[in-house]
Amino acid sequence: MKKLVLLGGGYGNMRILLRLLPNQIPEDTMITLIDRNPFHSLKTEFYALAAGTTTDKKVRVDFPEHPRLEKVYGEITKIDRKEKTVHLQDGTVIPYDDLVIGLGCEDDYHGVPGAEEYTLSIQTIANSRKTFEMLCGLPPGSIVAIVGAGLSGIEIASELRESRSDLQIKLFDRSSRILRSFPEKLSKYVKEWFEKNNVEIVAESNITKVEPGKIYNHDEVIEADAIVWTAGVRPVKIVREMDAEKDNKGRPLVNQYFHLVDDEHVFVVGDCASSDLPASAQLAEEQAERIVRVLKHRWKGEALPEKMPDIKLKGFMGSLGKKQGFVYIADTTVTGRIARLLKSGLLWMYKRQNDN
Repeated sequence: MKKLVLLGGGYGNMRILLRLLPNQIPEDTMITLIDRNPFHSLKTEFYALAAGTTTDKKVRVDFPEHPRLEKVYGEITKIDRKEKTVHLQDGTVIPYDDLVIGLGCEDDYHGVPGAEEYTLSIQTIANSRKTFEMLCGLPPGSIVAIVGAGLSGIEIASELRESRSDLQIKLFDRSSRILRSFPEKLSKYVKEWFEKNNVEIVAESNITKVEPGKIYNHDEVIEADAIVWTAGVRPVKIVREMDAEKDNKGRPLVNQYFHLVDDEHVFVVGDCASSDLPASAQLAEEQAERIVRVLKHRWKGEALPEKMPDIKLKGFMGSLGKKQGFVYIADTTVTGRIARLLKSGLLWMYKRQNDN
């Protein structure tokens, strides 16, 4: 049996499974999915788990069942491209014919001293659980500093405000305005929501050091009872260290077929893969669609298309608590209750599509 091995049960590899199962794989091919958890985690909802406004169960989806889908749970320690094997922490060695690396990302601390040691994370479901325990265990009046005002920072700040009205929340943004690269209408709406709900935005910030209970913004020392880091991501360590040509962010370079430039049997999907587009679940799924197309062509012995279609993201959406939100799609901005309902509806559709 030939082996298609998928590393990581994130959005990209879930889309591959959705497209190949139950009957789009050759009879002589077996799929092996390797993940540390026995379920797919809805990473786009980790902010709500960390803030305490949703439960662990609601951010999980079971992996599909199929006679030719093998699920292996464990910690991946090595990818050996020369031997075409994947090594696990318990000593298990899994061979592959084709490999899809979708191991996601971790926080990028940008070399800020103390950031990794003294801040909370929402990059994994395990870290989000720890963040929940810390944030929801704080006494009234505690100060929470959130470093990074991208989508993750905005969503956890707003969700935490809804969960804990008694906390002082400070959101540190490197830019002069929230979501600077998007229309001013959207930026203004988010800023006004934070002002109305007593979330302090610290604009043009530059966090230079973190210590227990303290962060340094430029030369100013700011006390905080908890610090959440949402200031960018990088590929996980095993991907950063693998033998492959990479970009300046440590992401393996891929061609239009989303395999390594020097290895047509190793694909990379999601936050791991080098891309000019911003990392997102939507991007991972679009990349996965193209990987599936390539695999099907090869399985049928067909030539690959000379030019793969460009990926065009539809836009993005975010929440401001459970009642308000914002959507930017096709150069159109939608805010308020309708936008929040759109995001909730998209989540419902995703879970319904992938739930087995």
